Amino acid sequence: MSQIKNKTSRLLVCSVILGDILIMNALFTCLYGLWPKLGIGPVFSGGYWEMVSFNTLCYILSTYYNGVILHLRKTRNMHIVGRVTKNCIKFAVISVAFIAMAGYDAISTRFLILFHALNFLSLIIWRIYVHRLLRNYRRHGRNSSFCIYLGSDSNMIELYNEMSDKSSGYRVLGYFDNKPHPRLSENIPYLGTPQEAMAFLESNVVHNVYSCLPSSQSQLILEVIQWTEKNFAHFFHVPHVRNYLHRRMWFDTIGDVPILSLHNAPLNEFDNRFIKRSFDLLASGIFLCTLFPFIYLIVGAIIKITSPGPIFFKQKRNGINGKEFWCYKFRSMKVNKDSDKIQATKNDPRKTKFGDFMRKTNIDELPQLINVFLGEMSLVGPRPHMLKHTEEYSELIDNYMVRHFVKPGITGWAQVTGYRGETKELHQMEGRVRADIWYMEHWSFLLDLFIIYKTFANVVKGEKNAY
Repeated sequence: MSQIKNKTSRLLVCSVILGDILIMNALFTCLYGLWPKLGIGPVFSGGYWEMVSFNTLCYILSTYYNGVILHLRKTRNMHIVGRVTKNCIKFAVISVAFIAMAGYDAISTRFLILFHALNFLSLIIWRIYVHRLLRNYRRHGRNSSFCIYLGSDSNMIELYNEMSDKSSGYRVLGYFDNKPHPRLSENIPYLGTPQEAMAFLESNVVHNVYSCLPSSQSQLILEVIQWTEKNFAHFFHVPHVRNYLHRRMWFDTIGDVPILSLHNAPLNEFDNRFIKRSFDLLASGIFLCTLFPFIYLIVGAIIKITSPGPIFFKQKRNGINGKEFWCYKFRSMKVNKDSDKIQATKNDPRKTKFGDFMRKTNIDELPQLINVFLGEMSLVGPRPHMLKHTEEYSELIDNYMVRHFVKPGITGWAQVTGYRGETKELHQMEGRVRADIWYMEHWSFLLDLFIIYKTFANVVKGEKNAY
């Protein structure tokens, strides 16, 4: 039965990738046929079938390894969108690189941009549709994964709450423990003592066994593990950590030693860092080479006319892993001795009139694109704090320093969710830290784009905390 279930998953993954390829090539064919009729110019110098084969090969290279996750039982739409984004970026980079190396005489940049954009949207719609069909299929009892529990502590109650959604396909047959647990028995049958579990396994179809039994019952646990390995089932140990840690954790190994980590930052993965850094370099590089020189001349002249002192204000702040760096801004205040100690307030007398305007419109932050280009900051991330604040808040707020596991940003999740500006009360900074850690643990390229959009939208409509 488990073999059939694994074959079903493999068949589903292959079907999804095949569907991706068919959609991609159908889209390419439509654009290829319409492009000359639009009178925009030639698509490329190569042949049609040559490009279809080329695109198919590049997409398989981009998707073959871990490119499909919608068949996993606890996958959400946001995870699917994130995986499609990653696949499509890889596909675009690989295909454009190959096109450049192939040396085609003529190729339409507009065609490539439109094709990859439409392909990205089409694949998201296709995969979410398949995921919805699969959830409905499982909701009706098909492609089910039958489970039993060994033990019934609070961990197992939480585990059942996660598995109780029928669309995930989990079917919990019951649990074994020395005595019935009143809360767990409300939902699933009590099947007997742990010693009776082997007899149940021998006479029933079970795909997964979840155990929270103590190590004192290691002999029984080893017997169950041996049964699962002989019968194509899976054994999972549920550690007793929720007694003191009520939060998400992630499993890893060092050699053969299992460990649980408290934070799982997607930006720990090289391909995610590559995507984020590439976008930072591209966006900051284009801006610094085009608009920034004109903005610098205009803004710099006004700053010089309205207030004596330098155009740039630079301040040491804490970056990734707490490393100090010089953070650049257009100077919005009169030169003062308290700039490294006191945060700007709503009616701060140190601000100039033009400085107040720059702060409300975020113009003062634009020089930080230099920091982004140099790799000290990112477009999106936790806002870097002055050294004095880092020293103070690291003593007052639990997990404060965790926000330094990623590069600081010009804007961030905290800033677009209500935590921008002065932090008069400790709970305001605590909320900002929670938002920063949430961003770190849920990063995706689409989330960065959404935060950038929200930042621009807030500038247009105005923010009461922008001062």
